[in-house]
Amino acid sequence: MEIVYVYTKKRSEFGRQCNFSDRPAELHVDILPDSSLAANFTVRDPCNVTIQCADEMSEHEVNTERFESESRGINHVEGGWPKDLNPDDMEATIRYRKKVEKDEHYQNTIMQIAGLMEHCIRQNNATDIYEDFLEDEDEEDVEESEEQPSAKTINVFRDPNEVKRTATSLSWHPDGNHKLAVAYSSLEFQRAPNDMNFDSYIWDIENPNKPEMTLKPVCPLVCLEYNPKDSHILIGGSYNGQIAYWDTRKGSQPVEMSPIEFSHRDPVYKAIWLQSKTGTDIFSASTDGQVLWWDIRKMSEPTERLVMDPTKKGNIDNSLGAISLEFETTMPTKFMVGTEQGLVVSCNRKAKTPAEKIVCTYSGHHGPVYALQRNPFFPKNFLTVGDWTARIWSEDIKESSIMWTKYHIAHLLDGCWSPVRPSVFFTVKMDGTLDVWDILFKQNDPTLCLKVCDEALYSIKVQDNGRFLACGSQLGTTTLLEISSGLCSLQKNEKALVSEMFERETKREKILEARHREMRLKERSRSEQSREDEMKETDGEESVEELVARAEKEFFHIIENERMKERNEEKDKDQEKGVCEEKDFQEEHETNGVSSFVRTEISL
Repeated sequence: MEIVYVYTKKRSEFGRQCNFSDRPAELHVDILPDSSLAANFTVRDPCNVTIQCADEMSEHEVNTERFESESRGINHVEGGWPKDLNPDDMEATIRYRKKVEKDEHYQNTIMQIAGLMEHCIRQNNATDIYEDFLEDEDEEDVEESEEQPSAKTINVFRDPNEVKRTATSLSWHPDGNHKLAVAYSSLEFQRAPNDMNFDSYIWDIENPNKPEMTLKPVCPLVCLEYNPKDSHILIGGSYNGQIAYWDTRKGSQPVEMSPIEFSHRDPVYKAIWLQSKTGTDIFSASTDGQVLWWDIRKMSEPTERLVMDPTKKGNIDNSLGAISLEFETTMPTKFMVGTEQGLVVSCNRKAKTPAEKIVCTYSGHHGPVYALQRNPFFPKNFLTVGDWTARIWSEDIKESSIMWTKYHIAHLLDGCWSPVRPSVFFTVKMDGTLDVWDILFKQNDPTLCLKVCDEALYSIKVQDNGRFLACGSQLGTTTLLEISSGLCSLQKNEKALVSEMFERETKREKILEARHREMRLKERSRSEQSREDEMKETDGEESVEELVARAEKEFFHIIENERMKERNEEKDKDQEKGVCEEKDFQEEHETNGVSSFVRTEISL
């Protein structure tokens, strides 16, 4: 017996009950004709007026009730609704349906209908009913009549508090895009005023005067994201590292928060909803060097943790601070992390060990990577925004980006792709300028450059239809802009042209990378050859230590020889002096002897 679910709606959800009563007609107003007004009317003869006076008839009709067929005198054919079956008996109806489904005649009929339906579906898929078949005619006139790229301000949503805070994150409502969630926070460390408000707001884009709802976190929110599967649920990352989620049906207070001891240790700069069956899984990134996975049904601790250590040892002291995240639903196991050090880390969540989860890195920025997003049409190519440039990368090229913008005077703080055009992306700068780039049109300069406000623009988010975009500023002003139709309408052969451009630039970078690798190998082999030649020249000689020892020995030997020479010279001098003294003594002695002999002779 099959279980049958009966879905009911509460009486309170229908509103006030409508009470109807039967009563005779009443005359409320009787306007009498005024003959003086007849001169103001023009008589038309004949007067053709279109009216609907015929009953709308269905092309086919089906008899489903047994008692109706009996009342009309319709005989039941074999295989029809049996007379003894009560339509209100659900179990009996299910049993009879299973019996009919096993019937061979019924199965053949279904197969024939399926074939016809498949043919119709193929025909509908082959024929583009929305195609503009007059597109090729008068192309020159169409190009001349195309409007120039432009953007106009629709609404401005200002932070209602006296102490202005930065609009750090924006998120569009997933159903209808008629609401915009804005996270407000002060990113200046230890400079936030004591009386600063912590609230963030949900705005109705048609009412800039007052927020539709206030979110009251315990700490200012740095990031805020709607759940794409449930538009009532929002996830927020706080400045103190905690993760909280809200259910707009339950009020302004967070439903649940992560404990401070199991949360991030730095501000949570990005939190993204994962593609899962439950729709309750998220992951977050922070400058503490960790990526944490959460299930909002159990926020007591993260379900998984990854340390962004480039050495793949899991040492948090060597980890890179994460400041941006990218997750593509078509690649459920892959995700990318932009770091404070200018590296983009490609990761694989399903790897067996933490070391294998960090796949590779892309280096190209001189500062933090503030924005990271894959192209919605070509997921192998992704956009990064940091320092003074925006860069487009290919997954296959690790050494360098395949395309990049010129270096601007002002820092770039955020950017994103257009969801409807593969060649268009947006960037915002610190001087309050919004740049719209169309790489098919020109690569050196933006297609549209618009001064949105005087203060720095910190965040940008484009609506799913690509026509409206919101920019958040340093003083909490969120500007809603509408761009021209040319920038949000897919152009003819645009996908093929962009794909060809990406492939061409990727091939060019591969050739350059191979050339650089070849030059490095030649340089390395040349240095090794020169080292070998030096080794051959010095073959048979002593090592450096032996050479030093021999030099010291020779030095001290020379010193000793000099000392011996000095000693010998001193000895020679002493000997010469002694010989001289002896000669003098002998001469003196001989003189004394002669004189004594003379004296003796004289005396004799």
